[in-house]
Amino acid sequence: MPDVARPYAASNALEDTGQMPALFVRERQRQPAPPPRAAGPDFDRIQHGKEFVALRKTFRRFVFPMSLLFFTWYMTFVLLAAYAHDFMSRKVWGEVNVGMVLGLGQFASTILITVAYLKFANKRLDPKVEALRASVGAGER
Repeated sequence: MPDVARPYAASNALEDTGQMPALFVRERQRQPAPPPRAAGPDFDRIQHGKEFVALRKTFRRFVFPMSLLFFTWYMTFVLLAAYAHDFMSRKVWGEVNVGMVLGLGQFASTILITVAYLKFANKRLDPKVEALRASVGAGER
């Protein structure tokens, strides 16, 4: 039966089987084993050390409540937009309605959370990170 998908016959048998030889393949050469690396910081010891645990606790004390607060605020906006059409369409000023104000509030709250995190990290996290790096000798780069 003729191949209707390919009106012209293949020029050789390898094309018919779909097993054309690779054209641009280099022969694999054995690579020498990489030189042994110098031992770095003991990450397992660092992760379970009290300084790192305190750092992680400080980080979580900010991030989890802030994430929960923002998620609640975002879901409130979404649910109001989906089910409280009359409330969201109330005019606040001119053609600006409650939905627009709350929508812009989403952007504003994102920016405020970012600024709050930057201040928190600069004041509480970065000094602890630098102290931890100095204690394990990982400050040099």
